[in-house]
Amino acid sequence: MTDGPRVSRDPAAGALAGLRVVDASTLFAGPMAAMHLGDLGADVVKVEHPTKPDPSRTHGAAKDGVNLWWKTLGRNKRTVTANLGSEGGREVFLALAAEADVVVENFRPGTLERWGLGYDELSAHNPRLVLARVSGFGQVGPYRTRPGFGTLAEAMSGFAAMTGEPDGPPTLPPFGLADGVASLATAFAVMVALSTRERTGHGQVVDTAIIEPILAMLGPQITRWDQLRTVQPRTGNRSANNAPRNTYRTRDGQWVAVSTSAQSIAERVLRLVGRPEIVDEPWFASGVERAQHADLLDDAVGGWIAQRTRDEVVAAFEEAQAAVAPIYDAQDIVDDPQFRALGTIHEIDDPELGPMLMQGPLFRMSDNDGVIRFTGRPHGADTDEVLHELGFDPERVAELRAEGAV
Repeated sequence: MTDGPRVSRDPAAGALAGLRVVDASTLFAGPMAAMHLGDLGADVVKVEHPTKPDPSRTHGAAKDGVNLWWKTLGRNKRTVTANLGSEGGREVFLALAAEADVVVENFRPGTLERWGLGYDELSAHNPRLVLARVSGFGQVGPYRTRPGFGTLAEAMSGFAAMTGEPDGPPTLPPFGLADGVASLATAFAVMVALSTRERTGHGQVVDTAIIEPILAMLGPQITRWDQLRTVQPRTGNRSANNAPRNTYRTRDGQWVAVSTSAQSIAERVLRLVGRPEIVDEPWFASGVERAQHADLLDDAVGGWIAQRTRDEVVAAFEEAQAAVAPIYDAQDIVDDPQFRALGTIHEIDDPELGPMLMQGPLFRMSDNDGVIRFTGRPHGADTDEVLHELGFDPERVAELRAEGAV
């Protein structure tokens, strides 16, 4: 791994090269799942409505009228347009699905079936197809037809209830947390379905309800309620399981985060800050009991940190082999030597805006490493190319355009 941004390489190097994915989803969870597959080399075709593109193209910051979030979310995807509610659009989608390994969609349950594009129809043309269905509440149940977004999942999963200050309101994250978790779950489920296909010879339906994956990340709250009839309270930056665990302000106005999940780390921290007598307290040997003495521990650790600069704190913790991290913003991340050593940040040449940085694939592989081949492309930029590959002649493409199907 080089010390610096990685740049896109030969697309044939991808571990999923040869896999064909149709991304018919919008906003975040579905498109992000398809992005993960594309990062590993899959040929992803993004299908959008001819006059109503993916709303993520207008979310967040823009430069010179060009949306920046889409540059990441739409990377490694060729873009085509098709009105799936029209006969011509249905024809295009069936042709795409017939040649695909995976279709990702996030319409409300029943929508594909209403258009004559349900799994029965798609699998009749392609029995090996994996259909990943991403929705707020899943394909069954009383809420199945409700509009569903990550915010609702963050509320219903228990995340918001346990997040925030003890005397404050429930707190939502300032980014698409539930969508991001659901995207990882969906990509994982797709790969499981593809692995199963190798044994069975046929595809299947993956049903991801955005309310579920984030629930799985929140620890044993269900088992705790079942066995103890208690719920985890809001504790701010503190933990109910160990202490000291918090964010602390340094002398130069910066912030650091300290974690002591391991007993040995907790002991090193208290010795480092000059309070070894606390380590000898009977309650200090238990993470839960340490959490019950969080005020005392925060005073000890926070008072020591407040007298030093961020760099001094990090250096002292590192020397003591205790766990600390500076609290970063985007500028800090780009400049950090560890992220540079990992190659986390990639520099890509975008045709519209020129060289740009973005986070790369989620992990590294010794063979077939992930790669960003190109950034998010304009709406419908590859329609003609993809339809030609599917066997549509220029005259038929012109007809489809004339009728508004593409």
